[in-house]
Amino acid sequence: MSSAAEREAVAEQRTAPVVVTEAAPRGTPGVPVRPGAPTPLGARFRAGPDGVPGTNFALWAGGAEAVELCLFDEGGRETRAPLTELTHEIWHGFVPGVLPGQRYGYRVHGRWDPWTGGRWNPAKLLLDPYARAVDGDFALPPEVYGHVRDWPQQHVADTVRDERDSAPFVPKGVVVHDDDDWADDHRPKTPWADSVIYELHVKGFTRAHPGVPEELRGTYAGLAHPAAVEHLTRLGVTAVELLPVHQFAHEDHLLRRGLRNYWGYNSVGYFAPHAGYAASGTAGQQVGEFKRMVRALHAAGIEVILDVVYNHTAEAGELGPTLSLKGIDNRGYYRLQSDARRYTDYTGCGNTLHVVRPHVLRLITDSLRYWVTEMGVDGFRFDLAAALARSMHDVDMLSPFLAVIAQDPVLRRVKLIAEPWDVGSGGYQVGAFPPLWTEWNDRYRGAVRDFWRGALPDVRDLGYRLSGSSDLYAWGGRRPYASVNFVTAHDGLTLRDLVTYERKHNEANGEGNRDGSDDNRSWNCGTEGESDDGRVRALRRRQLRNLLTTLLLSTGVPMLVAGDELGRTQGGNNNAYCQDNETSWVDWGLLDDPGWRALFDLTSRLIALRHRHPVLRRRAFFSGRAHSADGLRDLAWFTARGAEMTERDWYAPAATLGMYLSGRDIPGRDERGAPIVDDSFLAVLHAGDAPAAFVLPGPPWARRYEVVVDTSREEQAAAPGVTYRAGASITVPARAVLLLLRVG
Repeated sequence: MSSAAEREAVAEQRTAPVVVTEAAPRGTPGVPVRPGAPTPLGARFRAGPDGVPGTNFALWAGGAEAVELCLFDEGGRETRAPLTELTHEIWHGFVPGVLPGQRYGYRVHGRWDPWTGGRWNPAKLLLDPYARAVDGDFALPPEVYGHVRDWPQQHVADTVRDERDSAPFVPKGVVVHDDDDWADDHRPKTPWADSVIYELHVKGFTRAHPGVPEELRGTYAGLAHPAAVEHLTRLGVTAVELLPVHQFAHEDHLLRRGLRNYWGYNSVGYFAPHAGYAASGTAGQQVGEFKRMVRALHAAGIEVILDVVYNHTAEAGELGPTLSLKGIDNRGYYRLQSDARRYTDYTGCGNTLHVVRPHVLRLITDSLRYWVTEMGVDGFRFDLAAALARSMHDVDMLSPFLAVIAQDPVLRRVKLIAEPWDVGSGGYQVGAFPPLWTEWNDRYRGAVRDFWRGALPDVRDLGYRLSGSSDLYAWGGRRPYASVNFVTAHDGLTLRDLVTYERKHNEANGEGNRDGSDDNRSWNCGTEGESDDGRVRALRRRQLRNLLTTLLLSTGVPMLVAGDELGRTQGGNNNAYCQDNETSWVDWGLLDDPGWRALFDLTSRLIALRHRHPVLRRRAFFSGRAHSADGLRDLAWFTARGAEMTERDWYAPAATLGMYLSGRDIPGRDERGAPIVDDSFLAVLHAGDAPAAFVLPGPPWARRYEVVVDTSREEQAAAPGVTYRAGASITVPARAVLLLLRVG
């Protein structure tokens, strides 16, 4: 506790009367509850021992004194039934006649003692953590808080229990019949090295898409629509990474300002597809709609990766609402401080799940397996994964979470992506996750942004990032595809805004422009914001081509953000998490603009080039050594003079770098056991503001070169046929990438 005054105030509140109103009636008695089974957890529809269909309910609530199952009819009338069977801290019972579509929740009884972490309050209806579907939305009136939210003395408000019934104000779980065996589904199973990831928001991707029927826009069905899928296939991406689709809630501070949580990093139901993205209904229909979306994407050869938030929940800290886990067993699910009223917060969101505890690990792994086996997804990106890898306090790469994932026969086979940091001490862990894992590589993002805005002191870091970040990942059997390379993500400026704004413009978020990072590493090309100056506009489009070309030529797994290939803008907002409007939605009208259409065409052309050439998607790190008598190495670096880089060159200021990729010395063999042989390429990256001479390396590197990509051009189709003799000095346009093919 922070002071003697606070301790005195808390002592008074231990005996102070609470603010109460009469609790809801207990409904119709006499609901038949048979013993049922403690597994599986959640609500599972099945036939009872006498063949009568019903639903088995099972809830882990370790420290609880009693659990009531609450069933709701279509009019909202509640019927309560106690679960009297207790097996290994799991309360369970089978209720005959409860069919799919039934809405339900729990009331959990126990001691109200926030000073020891106990926050049981049976006046609060709680969402089943294992609910397969959720009906209704989370508003946050005072009734949904376990404590008296508006208590005059806010520093002790969390100690005063609120007895008002929350049931009328919270959504309910829905019983769902899981009867899909996925026999007709064919997973693409794209190898990591061949993957191109496309990060998108289920709603924002199709909300304004003219080819998707109005009633389907912004939904799972909208993403499954042929018009949406066609864009993905024409672009050539192999996987979509969906921003959170677990059921989530909106924060109170946003609702008070008339805003909503758009991104969804505020989970409250780890098994339920977010009901707000369903076109077909929310009484369980969202489950089938999600599955049909996955099938449609799989049929197009596209994998589905979910961005998942298991590090915290929407219940926030001690002053947050009581929606689920907090009321089931607060100290069993969350990390608490030595003062158990307070939450340990490694996430910046008020709480942190206590992943070391077996039942919390079980919740997470059961959820992950469910999305793989019953919902058909192909992998996961773990938000703030370092928080999950903490043992008692420190990040530990031998932590229970990582160990469980590594040995799980289902989860170790899917794509696993770590956001390798959290906000706690020692939380930055880029390059530290074990084999099986890939990582968002923000070192790549920083180096590429800095190079193209002229802020790199030398090209050492850029060389590592272009060639797979061996300094971070060449250990423990990891491969270059351990690095997920990205220049932008949902969090930050869009690609177009990266070359349009040097300052964030987040005023619409209502936080005084204080939110969002100040470290944008952006360059506005001389003018802040949109410009009518044709030269500025042309330079910005060239910079976009440079950034996209660099990303798609780099070794590792490239990740694009939906709309970046079209020139999507958020008006300089680098934290649009609460902008559920045109600010965040993909603007499909950009395809009608020839300039932005050309950017899409270049992006799809580069992805196709990457798919055709294994030298651009290597499965092993470069050695940098010669493998034959002629001295040709698999990777070589060149200065503008055409000479190989020396140690001194790496430390010298430079705006130009040449990278030679040999297709002759690719390690490994194809599926038939034959050596993998490809073309060889020379990439010249020049970030200077004036044209520069570059001497093309001669034998053994090449005798002639043909231009494949020239980012100084708006249109790329005219490039074939332009060839240069090795040893010639060519002029590289200002701020441009040249990709040249060895042709002799």
